[in-house]
Amino acid sequence: MSEPVSWLLIEPGWTVESADGAEVGRVEAVTGDSNADIFDGLAIASGMFARPKYVPAERVGEIVEGRVRLTLDRNAVEQLGEYEVPAEAAEVEPEAAPLAERWESRVAPGPQAHRPGLLRRALDWLGLAGRR
Repeated sequence: MSEPVSWLLIEPGWTVESADGAEVGRVEAVTGDSNADIFDGLAIASGMFARPKYVPAERVGEIVEGRVRLTLDRNAVEQLGEYEVPAEAAEVEPEAAPLAERWESRVAPGPQAHRPGLLRRALDWLGLAGRR
């Protein structure tokens, strides 16, 4: 049996299992704040081209090297909501700032720009990302 692993070490591509041990997907992203040791949850995808679902941290049971086991059964995993990329932190500009400066600060790439590209998702899914 493998030793438990901290949530900080979870990597994209790890296998995700339901409470009954069935493989339900792979980790696509880990959400939280590593600086404050806050684990929010996981984005998991059931297939290479499937839209990821969000699993809250309280539904993560066991974490061992290369595998995450949830406290949910397969049916509950299928009912999970779609993962939405969190918005970036924004600086609030004082109203006294010039209009052009306030306008430029609002123009930012959409949340889709932070989602891994198709090639990266495929490499993560196949467990090949980061290999040389």
